[in-house]
Amino acid sequence: MVTKNNSNAPLPALLANPIFLLGATKRSQWPGDSGNEVAFAGRSNVGKSSAINCIMNRRKLARTSKTPGRTQQINFFDLSDSARIVDLPGYGFAKVPLKVRQQWELAIIDYLTNRESLVGLVLLMDSRHPLTELDQQMIAWCKKNAIRTHLLLTKSDKLSRNKAAQSLFKVNAIVNETENFSAQLFSSLNRDGLDEARSLLTDWLA
Repeated sequence: MVTKNNSNAPLPALLANPIFLLGATKRSQWPGDSGNEVAFAGRSNVGKSSAINCIMNRRKLARTSKTPGRTQQINFFDLSDSARIVDLPGYGFAKVPLKVRQQWELAIIDYLTNRESLVGLVLLMDSRHPLTELDQQMIAWCKKNAIRTHLLLTKSDKLSRNKAAQSLFKVNAIVNETENFSAQLFSSLNRDGLDEARSLLTDWLA
C-alpha cells in the first residue's frame, strides 16, 4: 500500500464554500455561460464523486454511491460569482440501457464542445486500470479539441509505491508531449496528491 501523506496545507479560499447550483439534463437548463468552469469526468466506477468531495473538503457535496452510474445529469456547483466546478455524468457504465448511456455521452460532448466558460477538464482514471479504451477515446477527443486536461489517477492507495509510479509513468508516456495535458496520482482515502489537485484547480479558475 502507498504510505499515507495527508495534506496539511489549508484549503484554498476559492474552494472553501462550494454550493450546489443546479442539475441539468439538457443545454437549455445550464446556468449563464460566463466566468470560469472546471469540469470533472471519468468512468462511472472511478471514484469521481469521492475525489470531488475530498478536494472540496466536503463529505456529501457530490453524490457518492457503491452503485456506479448514479450521476445522471450535469451538476453545477458555485465557488464564487465567477467560478464553478461541474460534475459530468460517468461514462461507460454497462448496467443502464444503451439509450440512456448514449444520452449521457452526448450530454458530455455537448457540454465540452459548446461551453465557453470551460477552462479545463479533470479526467479521472483508476490508477490500477488506466487508459481503458473509453479513457483513450476521451483523451484523443480532448487533444483534437484542444481542451486543457489534467489526468487524475485515483485510488492510488490500492497500489504499492512502485506500482503507482509505474501507472503514472504509463500515462505520462501518452500525454507528456501533448500541450495542455498533465497527470498525477491521487487518493481520496489517504489524501495523496490533494495539494497538487487543489493548486491546479485554483490556478485554472483564477
